[in-house]
Amino acid sequence: MTTPANRVESTLLRRINERRLLEVIQSHGPSSRAMLTRASGLTAPTVSKAVDSLLRRGLIEELEPREQALGRPGKLVRMATQSGAVVGVVIDTQTCCTAAAGLDGTVTEEQTRRFATPDDYATLIDMVERDCRALMADVSGKLHGVGVSVPGLINDRLGEIVFSPNLHLLDKRNPAHDLGQRLGVPCLLIQESDGLCLSERLYGDARGIDDFAVLDASFGLGLAVMSGGHLLTGHSGMAGEIGHITVAPDGLRCGCGNRGCLETLATDAALLRMLADKLGRRLDIMAASALLAERAADFQHEIRSVTEYLAIAIAAVINIFNPTTLFVHGTLLAAEPDRFARVLERVKQRTLTASLADCTIVATRSSKRQGAIAGIMHHLTNAWAPTVR
Repeated sequence: MTTPANRVESTLLRRINERRLLEVIQSHGPSSRAMLTRASGLTAPTVSKAVDSLLRRGLIEELEPREQALGRPGKLVRMATQSGAVVGVVIDTQTCCTAAAGLDGTVTEEQTRRFATPDDYATLIDMVERDCRALMADVSGKLHGVGVSVPGLINDRLGEIVFSPNLHLLDKRNPAHDLGQRLGVPCLLIQESDGLCLSERLYGDARGIDDFAVLDASFGLGLAVMSGGHLLTGHSGMAGEIGHITVAPDGLRCGCGNRGCLETLATDAALLRMLADKLGRRLDIMAASALLAERAADFQHEIRSVTEYLAIAIAAVINIFNPTTLFVHGTLLAAEPDRFARVLERVKQRTLTASLADCTIVATRSSKRQGAIAGIMHHLTNAWAPTVR
């Protein structure tokens, strides 16, 4: 006779197998059942049952196979792009964006909406809701969830942003909770650096890598670390705030209230502030990028200063966490090959030789928009079943 305990074990095992197939499809792309059997290590009957279950739930979908010279090709399955979707929301210091994507994570400009970050929280939520609803109206298939990427300290135990140094309107708030109540769909709060890390793991150059780190040197200085295939979050989910290490005790006041924090010296925002001070006028990030492309020679002192402190931040990450790869996210230094090469030269002077020899440092190709999508997809996969490693 089947006992309740046996039924629970059977259901859990089935979902674990389904999660395994989701991970294989995410990693390998469109695959036949035979390919999934080989890649997953599961038996053919188990794969067939799991695929059928995932198809019914709209997480994957079938497509016609590519041409084959011999034999009858089997149908391929892929992450759902027509029968399922997710939405990613990025709340950032200057600009917010909302994007819809299939479960394969592909994001396009046609499915993205942007607006300047407003000065008050109520307006922010109203505008995010407006853009989400506009995108949801065009989604074909089931909307599985919304990922909301935010800057600042997210306390997982309290379920809120306890402090956002560069966007204080988020302090003590949970925009994912508030948005979920309005939209009636599951919404997940994601720390932006964690989102970038998950994006590299799911869709970027870190696929198949279990030990790497992402350093976000844009408007804040955030760190996310993948160790042994698991995202390091700390006791309350607030790990990675490398930007609020004091490096200049008498330096500028930081958004956290302290003086001389590393993020006041090592980020795009720091270089943007220096350029604006020198010119006597405000700049946004795109204007600063264009200015440096045309007149970099006029701002060598400012570039050298930020380069030096960014190299210190990179060296600290490598010395402490010993990642196989460090991805650096940013616009003014990391995304410009010649300037990034100068950063890497300074890193050689600041990092332990043995640790640096173990690590490859590259500019990330991920975006916070992609990170919000990756965050909700990671959550959906984790919620489906526990992983077995």
